[in-house]
Parts: sequence; structure tokens; C-alpha cells
Amino acid sequence: MDHAAELKGIAASVEAAIDRLLPRAVEPSGRLHEAMRYSMQAGGKRLRPALVLAAWRLAPGGSDPLPAAVAVECVHTYSLVHDDLPCMDNDDLRRGKPTAHKAFDEATALLAGDALLTRSFGILAESYAHDPALVSGLVAELATAAGSRRLIGGQMEDLLAEKKAKVTPEALAYIQLNKTAAMFEASLAMGARCSGAPESVIGVLRGAGRDLGLAFQVVDDILDTTSDSKTLGKTAGKDARDGKATYVSVHGLDAARHAARHYSDASIAALKSLPGNTDFLVWLVGSLVGRTQ
Repeated sequence: MDHAAELKGIAASVEAAIDRLLPRAVEPSGRLHEAMRYSMQAGGKRLRPALVLAAWRLAPGGSDPLPAAVAVECVHTYSLVHDDLPCMDNDDLRRGKPTAHKAFDEATALLAGDALLTRSFGILAESYAHDPALVSGLVAELATAAGSRRLIGGQMEDLLAEKKAKVTPEALAYIQLNKTAAMFEASLAMGARCSGAPESVIGVLRGAGRDLGLAFQVVDDILDTTSDSKTLGKTAGKDARDGKATYVSVHGLDAARHAARHYSDASIAALKSLPGNTDFLVWLVGSLVGRTQ
């Protein structure tokens, strides 16, 4: 099977679901809704939604995973909108386009991020109202991954690390495990919950997502050092200029490449231990690490 074509098909289905599930600009507060759609429909790999759908496809059944995939992407996009603000990373480019606060203004971008976060949980509540236990499980997964002990906590520590002359490997591991890997874990777990998978399978997928998220972040750190802004779709070399803690700055480029392979191999091994056809997920992990070659 052509997995690249399969990924494009998944992305197209996610785009259609985003258009269906987000409020439209013609509604009241139209400028806010326009900014939400601008950020959500600016392109991107749709990797996290793809993980939701791929996990569901291991044992398809149960409930439609597309709303859960869009909810995950709402949280991811909100985090990017806020991360790009002048008070955070102050970036002008995201997914090859002006960031939300540049395309609109800072206040609108802030509110658009807020609205995307809250909309994510509205999507889950509305789309899975027929199955209260599923709603509870999905909300718990997403809220935990996006909360102060994971995504937001990792972002806080990432900002604080900029003020430190030296960041320890332990501090970096905390940042990357929570700022990035948490949402990969949640994506796979939420897809599996939609299919009705047992907790044992969800646990394995969560571990695979953790290692995938760590590999993805290390690769991102490598590319920030070695690639250009056009290829990345965001400002290259900005992490080093801003004093960001990255795997490359703490461990060096060679060690980063080794770590990316180590984490990706661990993720692939976990995926291959699962029942069902894991070929697409295994290919996806490999393709992400291949970005550094």
C-alpha cells in the first residue's frame, strides 16, 4: 500500500471535519472565528489527527474517530498560536504563513487560541454524547495531556530554561516529554478509545506515542539547526538565537541524531507488538525520523 497516499487521504478527511466542526466567520464574533479558522486551516502535517485515526484503524469499530482527531488538532493549534505570541516565542512565521498575531492582532490571536482550546472539549461532548463513558475517557485523556502537569507545564519550563545559563539533561527531558510527547500519547490513546480497545492496548500505544513524541522533538531540534525557514515553514535557527533548550544545545548534533533513532526504534518495537495491521503507523514513525537524512 502507498502509505504516503494514505496519509494524504487521512489529512483530507481531517480538513473536511475541521471545516464542519469549527464555527464559521459569518456567525457573531466573526473576526474571532475567522482567526480560529485561519490558524486551523493554515496547513501542517496533521500528524496528531493522523495518529488518532491510525490507532482507531488497528481495530476499526466503535465510534467515528474524526471528531476526536479534530479536538486534538484544536488543542495543538491553540498551543502554537499562544507559543508564537510576543510574550512567548515571538515568532512571525508558522506553517509557512504569518502567525495569527501578525495576520490579525495580538489580542485576537490570544482569544482565538482560547476559543480553540474550549472548542476541543465541546467537540468531544457533542460528538460522543451517545456514549457518556467514551466522552469521559476522551476528555480525561485530552485534559491530562494539555494541562499544567503536561503540555502547559512543559511550556512553562521551556520559557524558564531560556533564563538559565545551563540546562540539565533532566530538565530538558521534562520539557520534551511534556511539551511535545504528551499530545502524541493522547492522540494514539484517544484513537484506540474510539475503537473500544482494551486498556492493555491503550497502554502500549501511549508508550509508543511517548517515544514517537520524543523522537519528533529531537528531529525538530536537529532541523532547526540544519534546515532553512522555507523548508521548515517557521523561522529556522530561532531556538539557538533565543537561547532555547534543545537536544542539540544540551547534547550535541551527533547525540541528537542517535537519540532520534533510538526513540523511533523503541516506538516501532512497541507498535509491532500490537495486534492488527500496524504497517502504516510503523511507516509514519520511520518517515518522521527520515526528515533528518
